Amino acid sequence: MLEMNQYIGGAWVPSISGGRMTTQNPSTGETFASVPSSDARDVDAAVISARKAFPGWSALSQSERSKVMLRIAALIREHADEMAMMEVCEHGTPYGDAFGVCMGAADKFEWSANAAHRLTGSEIPVPGGTLSFVKYHPVGVISFIIPWNLPTIMTAVKLAPALSLGNTCVIKPPSVNSAIGLKFIEVISKAEGLPPGAVNIVTGAGGVVGAAMASHPEVDLVGFTGSSETGKAILAAAAPTVKKCVMELGGNNPVLVYADADIDACLKVLAWRQFNNSGQHCSGPGRYYVHERVYDEFIVKFKAYAESLKLGNPQDKSVQMGPMVSREHQNKVMGYIGSALEEGARLITGGSASDDGFFITPTILANCTHNMKAAREEIFGPVAVVIKFTDADDVIAAANDSRYGLCAHVWTRNIGAGMKLIDKLHVGAVFLNCQMLTNEQPWGTSIRESGIGKEGGIFGLAEFTDQKLVCVKYE
Repeated sequence: MLEMNQYIGGAWVPSISGGRMTTQNPSTGETFASVPSSDARDVDAAVISARKAFPGWSALSQSERSKVMLRIAALIREHADEMAMMEVCEHGTPYGDAFGVCMGAADKFEWSANAAHRLTGSEIPVPGGTLSFVKYHPVGVISFIIPWNLPTIMTAVKLAPALSLGNTCVIKPPSVNSAIGLKFIEVISKAEGLPPGAVNIVTGAGGVVGAAMASHPEVDLVGFTGSSETGKAILAAAAPTVKKCVMELGGNNPVLVYADADIDACLKVLAWRQFNNSGQHCSGPGRYYVHERVYDEFIVKFKAYAESLKLGNPQDKSVQMGPMVSREHQNKVMGYIGSALEEGARLITGGSASDDGFFITPTILANCTHNMKAAREEIFGPVAVVIKFTDADDVIAAANDSRYGLCAHVWTRNIGAGMKLIDKLHVGAVFLNCQMLTNEQPWGTSIRESGIGKEGGIFGLAEFTDQKLVCVKYE
């Protein structure tokens, strides 16, 4: 079992209370790591440390900070193998995917180092001998609450742009796989030029550490990815000090497969996305609306893909799909499968769970209806909910009939018709005959209960700044 401490003010320290908690290997159920179980006092120490580091870090030129970010990227690449093995053992990610995630995290720092120069302000034409322009300033101290589904890449998604722009940060890693986050900070803390206190990490229960981070009066912004319910609690905690919040919350993303869709191309993208990371993807398919003319073909080919996957302990590098993150989440996902079957769904394949580890077999549910619980809520697991449709207008209404609005997937050979759907779908992103997320693209949404603000791209960088209007009369 690993024994790890948290990182505050440039030092590895236990919790003030001395309390500890453990994490598990989800492939075996065995204890993996022991980490501090911290409370509001530890959060306060981390925030004070971040506040102390902020003036010096933010005063550096953008070029100086960007050089540090490039050193961090190089360190992540250097240690990608050991970081990937942490993902394998504490999250259950197959090694190939885990290694790719770590290299992607390095890319986030490299991209942010280069892109931060673009936020240099902009002139606004005004009459009367006046110069008007906008300056971008770092927000200050940022609290980041990291989700458990993609801990390495999501730490990089949040930390890289915020740190590049001169903010200082306090991170709370997910409770179920905290060692991954601690390893991440251990690696990047070695970067030459990164001052003590610029990055801090505090481990502990979300209801204690996360709540303290959201409500702390010296925190200027809270960044969070997770469920809509937790997001609402964070917003409530942040409200008394009117903190800025950037949040990617829940989703139940509709997939519209039309009669003229290329089913093989569709499943090559979406079937992989459905079962990759055991279905624990915010941007993954939530509910499939498949036209009746291609419904049977879709089911047959989807079943063949699901049954071709090798499920098992991701320490075996031939394994393609690992376990759920925890026993609790395994039980939750199995509950959705059970409720769908009780409501009349037909089990095409999968639907079983293991007691030895937190595995669920790749699952496809057919004959589903829009009003089933499994079709209306976010399952967040390797479960495909397939609904047959006939009427094009009805399916648009069904796709939009959700409390979420993260993204949608559309598959049709009629590009003109597909383009017309973009304005009809009430979501923050539409993927037409593809799915692609790059460093340059903004992600997240402020639609319904799926979040506030953006991450990624220049839009995401700007979230971690304050914009100041300046007017100068020179005539």
